[in-house]
Amino acid sequence: MTSAAVSLDKVTKIFSKVPVVNELSFEIQAGEMYGLLGPNGAGKSTTIRMLITLTEPTGGKIYIAGEDVMQNRAHAKRNIGVVLQQMSVDVDLTVWENLEFHGRLHHIPNPRRQRLIRQSLEYVELSDRRDAMVKTLSGGMKRRVQIARALLHEPKILFLDEPTVGLDPQTRRRLWEIIRDLNKNGMTILLTTHYMEEAATLCDRIGIMEAGRLIDEGTFEELQAKHGKGLVVKQKGDRWEYKFFPTLQEAEHYLDSLPDKTSMMVRESNLEDIFVELTGRQLD
Repeated sequence: MTSAAVSLDKVTKIFSKVPVVNELSFEIQAGEMYGLLGPNGAGKSTTIRMLITLTEPTGGKIYIAGEDVMQNRAHAKRNIGVVLQQMSVDVDLTVWENLEFHGRLHHIPNPRRQRLIRQSLEYVELSDRRDAMVKTLSGGMKRRVQIARALLHEPKILFLDEPTVGLDPQTRRRLWEIIRDLNKNGMTILLTTHYMEEAATLCDRIGIMEAGRLIDEGTFEELQAKHGKGLVVKQKGDRWEYKFFPTLQEAEHYLDSLPDKTSMMVRESNLEDIFVELTGRQLD
């Protein structure tokens, strides 16, 4: 038993003798927003699938809201809401019908179900689209329908798997506001994203995965302090070379000491710099 909202203890998943997730351990505290980052193929999606009970781990333990997921799937499903990057709402139903269907699957009785549907649609600002066919909605609205549906059964924990992928910048910012507001109101959130700025802006703590393992974890400030806040960047042909320093001052001092400063600059490191440094490659 654990008091964390989400807990993974040496979780492993093997496909065709290859460990896709390899003794992965981390915890998310109640009310925390945790960002799980990693290049494609790092094992993030498999981890999410195990957390939401779609895939069984080969080994290790997963606890959701204090209960072992494999021993009590119903408890896990009651406590989690899920927004996957693939469109998982029925485009041939109206917005209301999608939520009605979800509410019935969760055995939410009337009139409570109707009240919760209204509440969810108000929250994501789609009340005026309740009778619209989902296929007529924009990408951002479809994503908001997914969020409304994920919130309908009042879960404690929300899993967001690349929720803003493919959306324009304004729509992405609007979703950030919704996600941040949910978290402010006490929702525990696990976010996977390929947008470094998104993770740095929204998440309390960040875990970086590579080849099925967690290779680093901490707040953005902790990761920056660990790997270096100052960065000397040098352009070599069409490539950039990076050199980390504990502080901006030290990076500037180093640059000042060089006889040839051509194609070089100093700036503060960001999460993408640290990510690339750790994983040795950029996000595909």
